[in-house]
Amino acid sequence: MLTTDHIAILAPRIDHLIKRAGAATLEVFNAPGELEVISKADESPVTIADHRAHQIILDGLNALASELRQTETEGEGSALTTATAALVADLPVLSEEATLQSFEDRQSWSTYWLVDPLDGTREFVSGNGEYTVNIALIHNHQPIAGWVYAPVQGVLYSGWQIGDAKAAFRERDGKRVSIHTRLPDRPGADGIDVVASRRHGTDALEPIMKRAGELFPEVRTRNIGSSLKICLVAAGEADWYPRLAPTSEWDTAAADAVLRGAGGIMVDTNHVPLRYNSGDSILNPHFHAFSADHAVWRELLGLNSVSGI
Repeated sequence: MLTTDHIAILAPRIDHLIKRAGAATLEVFNAPGELEVISKADESPVTIADHRAHQIILDGLNALASELRQTETEGEGSALTTATAALVADLPVLSEEATLQSFEDRQSWSTYWLVDPLDGTREFVSGNGEYTVNIALIHNHQPIAGWVYAPVQGVLYSGWQIGDAKAAFRERDGKRVSIHTRLPDRPGADGIDVVASRRHGTDALEPIMKRAGELFPEVRTRNIGSSLKICLVAAGEADWYPRLAPTSEWDTAAADAVLRGAGGIMVDTNHVPLRYNSGDSILNPHFHAFSADHAVWRELLGLNSVSGI
């Protein structure tokens, strides 16, 4: 069973790995000339940057256990390092840029890595830089640790939740600080800040945004790409991210872990937390990322009434 002590051993190594993958995407992002974009079977775009980041992450995760064992051999590790190596040895990796394993194979995975080497490829191609590299550790259908790196901004978000223990961080310019969601006694008393996709599901949001306008004195909206939206909720820069358009599990898992570590929640339209690797499909239900588990958000979803907002 992975514990917070094991995550502490893994974290600096995943920090380094995800930054390496991000650096590879930046080389492509900053390269002169036209970028070749290929359409996948689902018509989503993919570039050489996606593939390069995927390979770096895959190789790094597969080598993680042996690197930890080597540290122990060289006398720089500990019994905890050895135990961590044993726990992550041969863990499966599910990545957007690899062949999707059948659920017949995946259903036996109690713990695995879930990776999106480049989330926000359309943002990458457009040149606005709002893309991320994402690595999550899933255990028993829940994201227990996650790393989200925004290479253009040079910002790394990370977080974990195991049982009641949780934490989340943002690193920029070599400085790492703890982050947490907005935790007012009554969310929305002064209005709410909403983050939404630049490109997906805007029409579907109209009814619930109208509902928000009736519940809160002001609704301020910011459009941004990729899993950065969830991270902004985690960092206390927004209150709510509604997603009523298709996403896959690798799009959300890492940021979901960061949000949980920061005190927030990601739930479906019935206010049930998202689960991972629970069936044949790896598509998420429509969901909402909220700053806290508060009755006002259930009221927004039409699940109960709240007065005095």
